[in-house]
Amino acid sequence: QTSAMRSPQERNTRLENMSWRIWNLARKKKQIEGEEASRSSKKRLEREKARRDAAADLSEDLSDGEKGEHINESSIHAESTRGHMPRIGSTDAIDVWANQHKDKKLYIVLISIHGLIRGENMELGRDSDTGGQVKYVVELARALGETPGVYRVDLLTRQISAPDVDWSYGEPTEMLSPRNSENLGDDMGESSGAYIVRIPFGPREKYIPKEQLWPHIQEFVDGALVHIMQMSKVLGEQVGNGQPVWPVVIHGHYADAGDSAALLSGALNVPMVFTGHSLGRDKLEQLLKQGRQTRDEIDATYKIMRRIEAEELCLDASEIVITSTRQEIDKQWGLYNGFDVIMERKLRARIKRGVSCYGREMPRMIPIPPGMEFSHIVPHDVDLDSEEANEVGSDSPDPPVWADIMRFFSNPRKPMILALARPDPKKNITTLVKAFGEHHELRNLANLTLIMGNRDVIDEMSSTNGAVLTSVLKLIDKYDLYGQVAYPKHHKQSEVPDIYRLAARTKGVFINCAYIEPFGLTLIEAAAYGLPMVATQNGGPVDIHRVLDNGILVDPHNQNDIAEALYRLVSDKQLWAKCRQNGLDNIHRFSWPEHCKNYLSRVGTLKSRHPQWQKSDDATEVSETDSPGDSLRDIHDISLNLKISLDSEKSGSMSKYGRSSTSDRRNLEDAVQKFSEAVSAGTKDESGEKAGATTGSTKWPSLRRRKHIVVIAVDSVQDADLVQIIKNIFQASSKEKSSGALGFVLSTSRAASEIHPLLTSGGIEITDFDAFICSSGSDLCYPSSNSEDMLSPAELPFMIDLDYHSQIQYRWGGEGLRKTLIRWAAEKNSESGQEAVVEDDECSSTYCISFKVKNTEAVPPVKDLRKTMRIQALRCHVLYSHDGSKLNFIPVLASRSQALRYLYIRWGVELSNMTVVVGESGDTDYEGLLGGVQKTIILKGSFNSAPNQLHAARSYSLEDVVSFDKPGIASVDGYAPDILKSALQQFGALEG
Repeated sequence: QTSAMRSPQERNTRLENMSWRIWNLARKKKQIEGEEASRSSKKRLEREKARRDAAADLSEDLSDGEKGEHINESSIHAESTRGHMPRIGSTDAIDVWANQHKDKKLYIVLISIHGLIRGENMELGRDSDTGGQVKYVVELARALGETPGVYRVDLLTRQISAPDVDWSYGEPTEMLSPRNSENLGDDMGESSGAYIVRIPFGPREKYIPKEQLWPHIQEFVDGALVHIMQMSKVLGEQVGNGQPVWPVVIHGHYADAGDSAALLSGALNVPMVFTGHSLGRDKLEQLLKQGRQTRDEIDATYKIMRRIEAEELCLDASEIVITSTRQEIDKQWGLYNGFDVIMERKLRARIKRGVSCYGREMPRMIPIPPGMEFSHIVPHDVDLDSEEANEVGSDSPDPPVWADIMRFFSNPRKPMILALARPDPKKNITTLVKAFGEHHELRNLANLTLIMGNRDVIDEMSSTNGAVLTSVLKLIDKYDLYGQVAYPKHHKQSEVPDIYRLAARTKGVFINCAYIEPFGLTLIEAAAYGLPMVATQNGGPVDIHRVLDNGILVDPHNQNDIAEALYRLVSDKQLWAKCRQNGLDNIHRFSWPEHCKNYLSRVGTLKSRHPQWQKSDDATEVSETDSPGDSLRDIHDISLNLKISLDSEKSGSMSKYGRSSTSDRRNLEDAVQKFSEAVSAGTKDESGEKAGATTGSTKWPSLRRRKHIVVIAVDSVQDADLVQIIKNIFQASSKEKSSGALGFVLSTSRAASEIHPLLTSGGIEITDFDAFICSSGSDLCYPSSNSEDMLSPAELPFMIDLDYHSQIQYRWGGEGLRKTLIRWAAEKNSESGQEAVVEDDECSSTYCISFKVKNTEAVPPVKDLRKTMRIQALRCHVLYSHDGSKLNFIPVLASRSQALRYLYIRWGVELSNMTVVVGESGDTDYEGLLGGVQKTIILKGSFNSAPNQLHAARSYSLEDVVSFDKPGIASVDGYAPDILKSALQQFGALEG
């Protein structure tokens, strides 16, 4: 347009302006590339150092082959067949496998929380959140529900009652009708089958995109936890002989659901599986390469850093990560701090040999391609001598979409080359058109059909998609391909099978020449209809071709390679027939029965984990069968692995982390015996107990009788202020406190040995509290006024809940983690030239390794410490206290918010009846105390001190994980008794 201007002056001015714009864009892109190169270099050096430190520990007791850094591709991912079921090779084998496992009664929980999810008439493509993942999770749930051995499948998602979406998305429960009812057994029960269960969370009457769901994740977790607890009890009554039937696995799909699954897995102590579908780091890398946005701009749009942190947590918590392809393992998961293929191989070798991994853990990456439903597909017969393939029932009228495509062709009887992809630059459609246009023999022999989504007006399309489509139209004009290329404007999702059938009828070929294809579901769909394929050699098609052997892989950057492959298949009838038959013979390998069999065989290898006690319906009475004493019958066996010490005069640190002397073991056994006797005494004395006067060990069951719980978790104040806040809360709630209707929990990063002197110095009785969440959530203690109940020579008036320890011990590194941390502290002290960080032996315990930070400028922020731990495959939760003076390392799924969920699971304390009192800021786990269904009171005022600089380096903003405008959060000025009383009355904790 500029060059066509008549005025030379105006033309020169515009050209000059365009030149400056191009120069500025180029400079900005170069600047972004430079920053990313510097960041990548720094990250690489950090990872190399951390890997060397880990390798130093793991080099012991390994053979030379296991120490090597060079690995064979097949050795990384090859699965041992020992203990696994063989791959199904035919439909007969599927039936055999089904008969062997039909007596199992498994309960599986799937989670996918974004998009619009329903069982029928899915609105695929309505928005970016309602796409292939929605279809996949619904069909997976349906297929698992039909699989022998699976009693119930729950697909948990968000309940949406918004005016702009269909009413069906607001239904609490939807049963997924089975595709093949003949596969269902005769023993189907009342609650068996597959269901979509919609949990209400977030804005009640608004449909929001996935980027805006992050602040509401904790609320979903609490709602899902209630559902799973109720369903486990119901299933126990139906098929569990009265015992709860816990989920065999909780499977999260995408980062938001993975974050939720990790918290649920930790709360319930149930194995977790994760499927990423689309990974945040890969998306970030792609956007940065485009050079259009900075990292901060990308994060503002996509909340990408919060998403990446959630995916890192999934690596910490998952036992299995399911991928579609091997390429996803190497090229995408390899970008994360928490996964490394070399480290995975070393750890697997050590586990196989029974050699210590020094606390290091790595999730197992398992490629399992998505399944498909093939029962409705009837392949056509082929006569190689005829011009067209014959179809069963060919007398029926042609589908309307055939006419929409055929009208483009001057000779519609030629073989059809079919491409089915949206007009995205990554799909490489323009290269395909060039390859077709420049290969004259191919043009003479075949037609090209481009199904590029739906459009009305090109100018109304996104700039990227519109540019690709415009380029395609220009190329058609350039090569004069009119009458040889079809590009219809519209098609329905239900018409896609008819399009495949049309291509197969003409003895055509399906092509996917994307630069990188993560999986390639369309290749499998095309093969099911008898279409050979030409596919990119980058990504998932490699795995698909390895199984189906039904086509040719090509370099997507080489248009001659693409054209020659297409020409070979359409010109060589024997090769076409061979590829077609190979695809039809092997397509069952991608069926849903095959997928479910592989899935369940992997899940079946996981160690069974679930809560180790039994609960009663009655939340006000402690029955004989539901007593804590009964729940601790087997605690003696469990306790031998739990080296518990609250002694403030510890004789040594080694026994805390895994090496127990004879005296340690004897003390532990005595402690456990006292623990059990205390609980039994509490239940025996229950008949004479008054609700408002329960003390000592009998207070444990009293947690279940509280109508409301106030959790005091104020981190941002001095000790004197904290003591006064506690006194004022007691004063404001004196009536409910004396009646026994209101209970109290103190939640803090302090150890139990620090809590006792703090409270007693302020004149507060330990027995005024029902429980203490100590050491950032790694210990849960109950008060005891009986000296015989105390667990340490120092006679601290606490009893530790050993059941809680069994809940949080998953992937705890113990002595191996401590060894790494001691080395890290020594390095920091050496770098700073002073004693900047030292181990706090007084405050460390079995599941908390604590450090005193004497120089906060010499230690890294919490996000960098987490990264260091993950690179070394050490799975732990890193927490700084509010002022940065205390650094705690606790189990990866332990936290103060998770301890509150434990109180619900263990004692039936409803989360919605909890009110958490916090300051304006807190420890680095502060965000977890603000979300969820519990109420939150934020105390504002000058008494709050500012958080340490170590908190300011959060990789994402607090608003990305907390919704401060939700109804359950209130802010008050000060902590006077009348102010606290009014706030507690607002949330129903006190009578109005």
